[in-house]
Amino acid sequence: MSVPVAVFASGSGTNLQALLDHEPSSGRYRIALVVADRSEAGALERARRAGRSAEVVPVSGRPPERVARDTLELLEEEGIRVVLLAGYLRLLPPALVRTFPRRMLNIHPALLPSFGGKGMYGRHIHEAVLESGARVTGVTIHCVDEEYDRGRILAQWPVPVRAGDTPETLGARVLRVEHLLYPRAADHLCRAVEEGREPAPFQPPGRAFGVLEEDTGELLEKQIEAAFSTG
Repeated sequence: MSVPVAVFASGSGTNLQALLDHEPSSGRYRIALVVADRSEAGALERARRAGRSAEVVPVSGRPPERVARDTLELLEEEGIRVVLLAGYLRLLPPALVRTFPRRMLNIHPALLPSFGGKGMYGRHIHEAVLESGARVTGVTIHCVDEEYDRGRILAQWPVPVRAGDTPETLGARVLRVEHLLYPRAADHLCRAVEEGREPAPFQPPGRAFGVLEEDTGELLEKQIEAAFSTG
């Protein structure tokens, strides 16, 4: 049986789309619900087009306890067992986090613990990476706790920073890896949930972390797929 999953998003939902696209070949998870903090989030329309439940739980100006209660009611109605944050820009209430220990993931477009924390999202991250002079950035998928970007790391994948990069070019390269890595990490977590155990950190074998300077397409997809198939 596929694990029923909820995806939380605040923006256009490209990582949601990657999860939806991977779902038929996965068999590990089924996206039963999409939750946004605002009605304008493009992720809601993606969910509706895919025939999934799409709900708004407003956060701004509301007590965390009320947000947690409303959200948990939705999750319980759908029988949700795993939560995946996909560009969700709100800090989750503690009561919600405690309900899904090691069963709630977030994706971050940098190699944590660097370039994380409040206010570090989207273009701001890529600007900070370029300003720092770092030559490698990447993608981190981590368990969610009660602080921004501080939970236990489940998976990472490096992405080169190239001479002449702008926040836009670097962001596009990182996003390509996000779309490949997150669905495989969801598989990894949901298998652990099915088996009644905590998810182990993903450890790719051998030289699986190799990233070709000019390639983020088919070869990288095969690298990530092969690495997770052993996990």
